[in-house]
Amino acid sequence: MSTEQPPDTSPTDDPAWGSPRRDDYLLRLYVTGATPNSTRAIANLKRICEEHLEGRYTLEVIDLYQHPERAKEAQILAAPTLIKTLPPPLRRMIGTLSNEERVLLGLDLHRRDAGEVGET
Repeated sequence: MSTEQPPDTSPTDDPAWGSPRRDDYLLRLYVTGATPNSTRAIANLKRICEEHLEGRYTLEVIDLYQHPERAKEAQILAAPTLIKTLPPPLRRMIGTLSNEERVLLGLDLHRRDAGEVGET
């Protein structure tokens, strides 16, 4: 089983990434190696992003075993943790991200077939 290696620089630090467009999402998923929960969170998030944000997101996966200093920088207390940096407001989600509806709500998205959040 191969694991993704996080990039050495983050999208906001590296000019090669370019600047995000206004509607782009910048997501950072903090995981602990190739544990079952980390693997599930990566798969769930990729599926949700491809379905709802195709071409409009940047995902950085940070392995806290390889980069423990990043946990302190981002104030990570549990893993997996997803941080949505862009667009504002900043949001944090903890867990395997298996509840798609909650993830969509946390990303300020809604199901294609559900209409506006809060609509009656």
